Amino acid sequence: MTRQKSEVWEWIKALLIAVALAAGIRYFLFAPIVVDGLSMMPTLHDENRMVVNKLSYNIGEPERFDIVVFHAPEQKDYIKRVIGLPGDHVEYKNDILYINGEPIEEEYLEGAKTEIIDAPLTYDFEIEQLLGEKTVPEGHIFVMGDNRRHSKDSRVIGFVPMESVIGKTSAVYWPLSEIRLVE
Repeated sequence: MTRQKSEVWEWIKALLIAVALAAGIRYFLFAPIVVDGLSMMPTLHDENRMVVNKLSYNIGEPERFDIVVFHAPEQKDYIKRVIGLPGDHVEYKNDILYINGEPIEEEYLEGAKTEIIDAPLTYDFEIEQLLGEKTVPEGHIFVMGDNRRHSKDSRVIGFVPMESVIGKTSAVYWPLSEIRLVE
């Protein structure tokens, strides 16, 4: 009888440790997110499921073109691409991104740009006109969705404070037919 109780107690301990580890990993390291909407098309599709690396920006800084998840003002999490880093002057002219006056190639948009024939994918703007700042403030990033015509991003919601950023994402794990790394 005591051997049976001991074995049951060992199973309970193992299960409790497994649950604690899973909760710790989910809370501190990685979390799932579901893409909601079309703002990241064609890179990400509605209902794609991805893994968010929560640790990435605790040990490093975001890089231009990272895909990040952040808490948006509407009490919702958004997924967008980092375009401007602190100190950057961001503008678009004739569907070309300029950072600090230098043209920057956006390879991930090439397919979308060739499909659009009636107007540019990204309308012309300077962040100063939109947000009243010449450059991205310290501790903030400027983000945009890849589906520029249908994205509620920094052009509307403003700069994203780094403390609102949950983490970086780059792996789609669902649906199975779309498993891939994205850049």
